[in-house]
Amino acid sequence: MGRPIEQREHRDHLVEVLLLLGLSLGSSAIYSVLRIIERTTRQVALNQQTSTLNQSVTPDRPWLDLAYQLTGIALGLVAPAMAVFLLRHRRPPADPRIGWDRREPGRDAAHGALLAAVIGIPGLGLYVLGRHLGITTQVVAADLTSTWWTIPVLVLAAVQNSVLEEVVVVAYLLARLRQAGMPDRLALVLSALLRGSYHLYQGFGAFLGNAVMGLVLGAYYQRRGRVMPLVVAHTLLDVVAFVGYTLAKGRLGWL
Repeated sequence: MGRPIEQREHRDHLVEVLLLLGLSLGSSAIYSVLRIIERTTRQVALNQQTSTLNQSVTPDRPWLDLAYQLTGIALGLVAPAMAVFLLRHRRPPADPRIGWDRREPGRDAAHGALLAAVIGIPGLGLYVLGRHLGITTQVVAADLTSTWWTIPVLVLAAVQNSVLEEVVVVAYLLARLRQAGMPDRLALVLSALLRGSYHLYQGFGAFLGNAVMGLVLGAYYQRRGRVMPLVVAHTLLDVVAFVGYTLAKGRLGWL
């Protein structure tokens, strides 16, 4: 009797994973694959195309645009909240904390900053190389109307991206795949490939860079069991990208 029950639990965990991903980053990955197919079948080289993040919705009406931006950020936190809820309340429960606490703020911040440096500097070089090789689009990291709320919204967007990706693609996914009986190394590879796939719309260089990032962050999480340093690292990377781009655009031609 034990074996059929265990197999049923493994199947239920996999179904849960597919449903949650289908409502969040899994669907983004599917659309990203379709997008790169569309891009590579154009008559325009990939490095001559543009991928724009953090766009204004109603640039002529800043207050309505702010409402759109804040709504998108808030809704983007639903999937990680659901992931944490499922980890805590499904049977058998996984670690209810996943390192999402304030027990080690100094160490989490230090490790997050170190991870950001390890990933960010080579990542920028890979982006420039990808543009040179023609396998990466030009990424416009932020294209919001210039108002008093532009920088705060970009910081909030960076936090939201970080919480969504690190909680769902690392903490939740690795925990559930382990409970489904999958070896940790295979789960790590699948997590990294998922991360790369929903960035594929930016080009093949972005896919590779984000997959490598996924391997680094996932391996760190498997070793320490704390997602907070990953969120810190990802937030730092996105804040530098979003805010830095906004402040530097027009001054640095290679951006």
